[in-house]
Amino acid sequence: MVVSVRELKSRLSHWILMSREGHEVVVTSHQRVVARLVGVPERVGPVQSLVESGAVTWSGGKPAGASLSLRPGGRLVSELVSEDRG
Repeated sequence: MVVSVRELKSRLSHWILMSREGHEVVVTSHQRVVARLVGVPERVGPVQSLVESGAVTWSGGKPAGASLSLRPGGRLVSELVSEDRG
């Protein structure tokens, strides 16, 4: 897609949207190419990539917690950590 500087300035939001959607926008001034406007791909974090791969699921809510139970009368984790640190 080729657009003049004048058109780019008058409809900047439109051309940014076009580049965000994957179109390369070539900007011209006096019929000479002066710039290219390209979208930046979204960064996908590690959690997002796990969700997209189907390895985990998430409904958007707060996690409910693991379904495990601790043994009654067991030692506190803080005690174990303190003991391990010496």
